[in-house]
Amino acid sequence: MMVVDDTRDTMPALAADVREPCIAAESLDAYFGASRVVRDVSFGVQTGQVTAIIGPSGCGKSTLLRCLNRMHETIPGARVEGEVRFDGRDIYAPAVSAIGVRRHIGMVFQRPTPFPTMSIRDNVAAGLKTVARRDRPSRRETDDLVERALKRAALWEEVKDRLSTSAVALSGGQQQRLCIARALATSPRVLLLDEPTASLDPLSTQRVEELVYELRSQVTIIIVTHNMQQAARISDRTAFMLAGELIEYAPTNAIFTAPKDPRTEAYITGRFG
Repeated sequence: MMVVDDTRDTMPALAADVREPCIAAESLDAYFGASRVVRDVSFGVQTGQVTAIIGPSGCGKSTLLRCLNRMHETIPGARVEGEVRFDGRDIYAPAVSAIGVRRHIGMVFQRPTPFPTMSIRDNVAAGLKTVARRDRPSRRETDDLVERALKRAALWEEVKDRLSTSAVALSGGQQQRLCIARALATSPRVLLLDEPTASLDPLSTQRVEELVYELRSQVTIIIVTHNMQQAARISDRTAFMLAGELIEYAPTNAIFTAPKDPRTEAYITGRFG
């Protein structure tokens, strides 16, 4: 049996043809034990786009998102069938490192998750420890990467004078942007956001939405949101899920103004959900 080095970067370089999906699911099923919670989902996301996934609670949105960077398999009894292709390669292939996948396909969760025992600087740098030791940046290089990630997350000016202080002293909105910076520090190609503003106040929500808009030229973003207005504001394409199935996937304007499936129309007009 082949033993895969979990710290090794095993994913391919950027494909030359950007018309091909950057990341795509094909006939994807996700299970918790015997329960199938994502059912035969197929869709592709183009490089440089923001894709929103909407649907009522319990429809499988977050589970689908976690399948896209192999986080679903970290749950005991959970498994995935089908394919998720990143630059044309199945991330579930036996020789592909899950840690390598997550370096290229980063994730930010609903509630801010700073590491409580680490400083602001060390929180951002935490993901860099997954790099193979021979390729690990020096301390000076790490400091430069931390600064760059914090700037990309629009947080540098607020924390540059207290990088050595505890991350939990930040406000909720700052903590979430810190988590985004931590995900960005490894220079991912894709960023998965699981309802990143659900626990934030309106001002912090606005800042995160502005950040998503600014990052779209640098990283492909897939965001799960319960807020349909948010999806309409920030996404290029929207996927509507119901009972584990992908009902409709189209440009956002089309989803919200001329949905093709009556179930999509019923949901966005508030008849259920």
